[in-house]
Amino acid sequence: MSDIRAITRTEHGNVKWTRYESYEHAAKDAVAPLTAQELPKASKVMPVCFIKSDGGYIPAALQSLIAGLNLFVAPNGRWMLPYTPACYRAYPFVLGRTESGESLLCADMDSGLLGEEGEPLFEEDGPSEAVKGVLGFLQAVQQNSEQTKIVCNILAENDLIQPWPLTVKTDEGEQQVEGIYRIDEAALNTLTAESLAEVRDAGGLAIAYCQLLSMQNLGAMQAFAKLHSDAQAQMSAIPQSDDGELDLEFLNDSGTIKF
Repeated sequence: MSDIRAITRTEHGNVKWTRYESYEHAAKDAVAPLTAQELPKASKVMPVCFIKSDGGYIPAALQSLIAGLNLFVAPNGRWMLPYTPACYRAYPFVLGRTESGESLLCADMDSGLLGEEGEPLFEEDGPSEAVKGVLGFLQAVQQNSEQTKIVCNILAENDLIQPWPLTVKTDEGEQQVEGIYRIDEAALNTLTAESLAEVRDAGGLAIAYCQLLSMQNLGAMQAFAKLHSDAQAQMSAIPQSDDGELDLEFLNDSGTIKF
């Protein structure tokens, strides 16, 4: 369980934080929300779907077909793709809001990254420059998320989002994966001129085509599923390049926070 609290000088004036070195905080997420601005990079390396959110839809990285598992986090906590969703990059910080709607920086006090060592949260004249950077990053992501929801609503209003019929093999046989959606390509190709213009002007075509193109990454996700299965069976970390196993070290460029 996470213990999310607002960061204040009164309570956290002497607290310091250490930047994460592991993506264990993402290891149980089968999906991760994405913004429209992330899709060009994300869609190149991972499947993208839509999920329901606040009565509408948002794009999301499809990280597994099994609840509670993220195939893109190695057993040793390393992120194994060249792109990391923005929602993970500011950990342990998250954005909250006051009753008046103002942004409020919060943090997971159970993350193990806040304590007596590391970088200060506050300086004499206010939040440290690093903390200001985190807050600015989270505010930008939030703004992009709100804009993305508007565009996805237009896609849905034009009947362009449909259930994605994927199945997963279990001990009980094949089961349908629930709660994920994709672009209806046939409906997209038969839009009226008026509807096509509406979707285009809103920025919906870019989202639609990124999602459709990303579906080719399902095969790569299955390869990661095998890596996870082999690693668990052998009780060893991946990759194991010395004995001929798949070496993914060239993907290891996401170990630090980038704002």
